[in-house]
Amino acid sequence: MLTGALALAGCAKDSGGGGTNNAQGQGCQLSAPPAGAAPTTSGNEQQQPAPQAAGMRVGLAFDIGGRGDASFNDASVAGLDRAKAQMGFSDIKELDAGAGEPEDAKQTRLRQLAREGYNPVIAVGYSYADSIKMVAPEFPDTKFAIIDEDVQGIPNVTSLVFAEEQGSFLVGVIAAHRSKNCHVGFVGGVKTPLIEKFEAGYVAGAKAAAPDIKIESKYLSPAGDFSGFQDPNRGSEVATSQLESGADVIYHAAGASGKGVFSSVKSSNAQAIGVDSDQYNQPTVAEYKDVIISSMLKRVDFAVYDYIAAVARNDLSTLPKKFDLGIDGVGYSTSGGKITELVPTVDAYKAAIARGDIKVSDKP
Repeated sequence: MLTGALALAGCAKDSGGGGTNNAQGQGCQLSAPPAGAAPTTSGNEQQQPAPQAAGMRVGLAFDIGGRGDASFNDASVAGLDRAKAQMGFSDIKELDAGAGEPEDAKQTRLRQLAREGYNPVIAVGYSYADSIKMVAPEFPDTKFAIIDEDVQGIPNVTSLVFAEEQGSFLVGVIAAHRSKNCHVGFVGGVKTPLIEKFEAGYVAGAKAAAPDIKIESKYLSPAGDFSGFQDPNRGSEVATSQLESGADVIYHAAGASGKGVFSSVKSSNAQAIGVDSDQYNQPTVAEYKDVIISSMLKRVDFAVYDYIAAVARNDLSTLPKKFDLGIDGVGYSTSGGKITELVPTVDAYKAAIARGDIKVSDKP
């Protein structure tokens, strides 16, 4: 899962985490963070809108959860809302997905938006992959984008993909430094290659920071069953099981089911790490903010904003092939000040990944 991290890390205890794992509750034996200067990067330079943007009509087809999921869908909403405010267009249409819906329902949504003249049409989530392959060729003059799936060979489809494993590595480091039991957990929504990227990075980061750490991993539903992204009760059950096993920091990549994870963590007076959006600042999970120490930021908002701006300029060539750490396409949040003293350590790992000294696998 990880090339070079342990060689870089050494075995010295870093002062940011405290404790050893000689006894329960004393924390992990922590590795020293990587040395070396940060790479010279410009970060994510947001695309500039074109004058003709005001007349655009933008369609958005949500994944299950829609507005208010405090996670993936809300990240896309943030990008759309900012584009609307800054670029001056007013005509947007959003269509929701239903839990357990048939595949043709996704095709119907995409066709509806295209037939009604929305251009571009943005499909939120890899679950639209098969549908967009069917629908986009039917509307060659409409530009489509899909988030989280690399669709090749269709000229009017742009893929917006991310290095989730890199951002998850960073929150794995945070979890290792914050765990008093040297025991952490991961809750995935649906067992797919995409969500496994989150698990792979989290496990790699935690083990780079604390090689002896114990890690629990569990998915809420198997591949093909998307209910795992919208089942807070199941999220709560799995998180409770991990907490009862001794985990005291839990990271979720489970969409709206993460609310259940947060609920169990709060009841146990443990700590949680959010995903996609800065969940500490999300109103729909505000009651749990006191236990959210960080979130893995997947800048879907950047990607949506940049894509709309590129369409308005009629120049998609400026979009990156992948939104990764090198352009701040993924990262971690510090809201709430709960990990302030860890920032230099986490940024040292971030710099090593961006330089290529640490290579994070996207497979568990």
